Amino acid sequence: MAVTGSIVLAACAPKAPPPPPPPPPKVIAIPPRPLPPMGASNAMTVPARDFSGVRQTVNYRLTPAQTTWNLRSAFNVAALNCLDPKYGPIVIAYRTYLKNNAKKLTATTKLIDKEFREKYGATYRGAQDAYMTQVYNYFALPPTLRNFCDASLVMSQESIPVVPGELDAFSARWLPQLESVYDQFFMSYDAYRIAVTQWDAQYGAVYGAQPQAAGATLSLPLSQPTLNLPATTPPAPPPAPAPAPAATATPAPMSYGPVTNRRR
Repeated sequence: MAVTGSIVLAACAPKAPPPPPPPPPKVIAIPPRPLPPMGASNAMTVPARDFSGVRQTVNYRLTPAQTTWNLRSAFNVAALNCLDPKYGPIVIAYRTYLKNNAKKLTATTKLIDKEFREKYGATYRGAQDAYMTQVYNYFALPPTLRNFCDASLVMSQESIPVVPGELDAFSARWLPQLESVYDQFFMSYDAYRIAVTQWDAQYGAVYGAQPQAAGATLSLPLSQPTLNLPATTPPAPPPAPAPAPAATATPAPMSYGPVTNRRR
């Protein structure tokens, strides 16, 4: 009877609760992969700095004549590329600048020719033209255009009262200020390269070094490196293409004429 009672009591005792479910997998928020500043390409080459920290751009270690000419080139680029109506005064000031300083700019051009001839000899013209092209392309760098135009607008208004005897000093004062626009961009680009290298080292091996949309945040569980997207209904097939139009004669190509020399 005692054994029977023990069995009955054991059967009536409460059962142990089931074990708790396992904790959900930890989730880590993956920041978006850094993007180049100001919409720049992700494969740009940034000018290096020398031992004193100065970037070796087209405006590095210039003679006074080249400084004046490079500022004139920047002025030209601004007049051609700063197209927002608020930059309209740049064109007016540039015309005044060319008119008031015509003889001085002509003398500067001859001096630059002499400097290149002394440095490169009989083949100086090719080296000079190649350098001038680099100068124009440098100032027309798309990511910096807005800041360049803002700075050029101020410069253009300060150029109006400048007389030929003050042109070199004016250029020496303003070219570094325009150059600072590009140096700030290059610093931002250097920071981007560091940030994207760190992102790739931390997340790229698992999630792939793919750029994310600006402002997007990707959240994934640590134990699941891929996303399981819900199934969707396949789209209907596209309608049959319309019949091709009857062939017509191909017009003769348009002629755009010769390219105008920038050095004017």
